[in-house]
Amino acid sequence: MDGQLANTETIAIFLRLQRDKVKMAQPERPRGNVKEGGRLTGFAQPSAKTGYVVQQKRTPHGSEPTFIHLADCSMIEGTPHRIRPDEARAALADRNIEPCQFCRPDTELGIDLA
Repeated sequence: MDGQLANTETIAIFLRLQRDKVKMAQPERPRGNVKEGGRLTGFAQPSAKTGYVVQQKRTPHGSEPTFIHLADCSMIEGTPHRIRPDEARAALADRNIEPCQFCRPDTELGIDLA
């Protein structure tokens, strides 16, 4: 029993040391929004469940239509690219880019195109 406790304590110490090394290796990200010289700084990246993505698929016959999705949409295919809300609005003004009919990013952005 003493041997198992010693092994468990050794593993716990090892894991704490590894966790501390990882934390020290990660750059510190600014938190919150600090106004400097009229510009907002310190924005964190949006979480995976917010924001917008653009989906472009290429096939042997050329590219398929481009779609804008909410970042958490389950209908995204291929490799999506994250975009900001202003970029999503501008993209949806293009006739060659369509909003996803499932997650409706146009409605979320307040520019219902349906």
